[in-house]
Amino acid sequence: MAPRGESLARLLTPPHEENRDLAVSIQRAALGGVPPVSLRAVGSDGRLLARAEARFPDDRGTTEAVFKIPTELRNRVDRIEIEGEATAGSTLLIDERSRRRPVGIATETAAGSGQPLLSDTYYIERAAEPFAELRRGPPLELIKRDLSLLVLPDGDAGGAEEHAALRSWIEAGGVLVRFAGPSLAERQDDDLLPVTLRGGGRTIGGAMSWEKPAHLSTFPAESPFAGLEVPPDVTVDRQVLAEPSVDLAAKTWARLSDGTPLVTGEKRGKGWLVLIHTSANTAWSNLSLSGLFVEMLRRMVQLGQGIAGTGDGVLPPWQTMDGYGRLEQPPTSAQPVPAAELGKTGVGPNHPPGFYGTEESHRALNLSGSVSGLIEIGTLPRDVAREGYAREPEVDLRPALLGLALLFGLIDLLVGYGLRGLLRLPRATGAAVLLLGVLLSSGASAQSTQPLTPHPNVSGPDRFTVEATSELRLAYVKTGDAEADSISRSGLVGLGNILSRRTAVETGDPMEVDVETDELIFFPLIYWPITNSQKPLSTQAAERVNRYLATGGTILFDTRDEGSGGGSTNMTDRLQTLLAGVKVPPLVQVPPDHVLTKSFYLMQDFPGRWVGGPLWVEPVEDRVNDGVSTVILGSNDFAAAWAVDSQGFASFAVVPGGEQQREQAYRFGVNLVMYALTGNYKADQVHVPAILERLGQ
Repeated sequence: MAPRGESLARLLTPPHEENRDLAVSIQRAALGGVPPVSLRAVGSDGRLLARAEARFPDDRGTTEAVFKIPTELRNRVDRIEIEGEATAGSTLLIDERSRRRPVGIATETAAGSGQPLLSDTYYIERAAEPFAELRRGPPLELIKRDLSLLVLPDGDAGGAEEHAALRSWIEAGGVLVRFAGPSLAERQDDDLLPVTLRGGGRTIGGAMSWEKPAHLSTFPAESPFAGLEVPPDVTVDRQVLAEPSVDLAAKTWARLSDGTPLVTGEKRGKGWLVLIHTSANTAWSNLSLSGLFVEMLRRMVQLGQGIAGTGDGVLPPWQTMDGYGRLEQPPTSAQPVPAAELGKTGVGPNHPPGFYGTEESHRALNLSGSVSGLIEIGTLPRDVAREGYAREPEVDLRPALLGLALLFGLIDLLVGYGLRGLLRLPRATGAAVLLLGVLLSSGASAQSTQPLTPHPNVSGPDRFTVEATSELRLAYVKTGDAEADSISRSGLVGLGNILSRRTAVETGDPMEVDVETDELIFFPLIYWPITNSQKPLSTQAAERVNRYLATGGTILFDTRDEGSGGGSTNMTDRLQTLLAGVKVPPLVQVPPDHVLTKSFYLMQDFPGRWVGGPLWVEPVEDRVNDGVSTVILGSNDFAAAWAVDSQGFASFAVVPGGEQQREQAYRFGVNLVMYALTGNYKADQVHVPAILERLGQ
């Protein structure tokens, strides 16, 4: 049997941005006896990028899961999910703050030096190492790989060929950061700069000198460094000066207290060319010794991905999560969040969890930041009842309303004729007309609630066999619960309609089977809803089910309890009791490459009326019967999502995805039937190129 669903809520907390591996913290409400937790790292396009597993110690309610994946793959992760728990608390959104960006440091020598503290690259490496993957080498070699930012310390940027290659790289979206120094101060022909420089430099004791070292001014609001606090002890002793120009102020990202530029930047194509007008080591300034230097590098690395500094701006809601962890358009009640206050903002109706900003530049607001801890719900008071969502079908009022509209139209017509003296009927006749209208209206209303017409019976002792074999039919198990049996029948009717419209499969009306008396071997697929009123199978019935499974039949067991809160063990216990004599094989969750995910439609989730419940099948190595799992177990109430009324309209609302979720439920039904009929046909490698092509579109 499948393991019991874990009902404890778990909470993901964001990974620390300085972790070399992508790590997340997981919390639980109770201690002891909890199975391992499986997590999925998913990209923005929904593709599975990595999996990780975490185990809880018996004496602790927190643990950590680590995704050991390459940096290029880590930077594509958009969200992390706990498998089998579709909630906002079990979903963690990932933004730029949790990504490690590759940073290149141009150097012609190997790392290490006899005097590292005098090196131009020593302080850059120490500042960028916590949040970036460092790469060293010649500039032309570095830009051949994916790179967020390239740092050129003081020195020669190369000849015309190198300059042309760097300009092309910048225009394609790269960020080149250069530092000043003695070599740059003496160059006159360097055109790889955002501003024009004066010859020489500005030094204490020179013709243009300070009386004392200069301090930094507050960063401009339009600067990528806006919002960073300027330490009072950061001073500059020497810098290279920019020639005054009309656009110098617009290019200035940081100034000294006397107004001279310290950092300038220019937009080149999709990228940026940045110059820091002082040295990368401590020869000209103590900036490289401060924490501000680290934050400035971090902002420029983020700029390499098209993300400017947060500053004091406001981030509008871009995509928000619902309670099931699904991203959707933000509701009208969602309010913007000040960028500087995002880390302190609590999740609520005005600020639901999700992404804030724009498609090109956004930040994640997760539910975990507003939850201090998890507390297990204890025993409920005696006067509190535990119930699932109501399963009452929708009532179609259209026939009754149309009948009333017709009746009122006739009455209005008769009144009009009467007022003009054109109608002279005795009172009895008028009453008869009114009574006829009421009967027509009530007849139309009664017609809307008439049950589905069953398939005509075939007389004789072999009636069941003749009906079952006359055409391809899907079957459902009779449970004794009239409502559940009606939903099963109308669900298979709706699924049959979809099959006939979209595939070459033509099915007859579904048949009801009683496992105690009816033979099951005639049906390729049987839908078996689990209800509280079902009794355990007799020995004969269990043997009949075992024979059906052993000869290639497939049964979809549906506990239908995901809508009652998910993870409920009540129906799982009921299923175990019901099938005590049935040889149910061990089950596992559907793997990403299972045939069910591609037998007709490409899909990874299998919703029904509800969503979030996992789907269980036989392990690949244990399957026989042409690779078809004999037992499939779910809890999402699939038949209710497929169910239609006598006019072909959906009978039940699906939660939370609406009609889009119903479409996915229909697609799962189509995949299920095609899987039961064709076996491992779509597992053949000949289909892989076509599937990969469709995935890439």
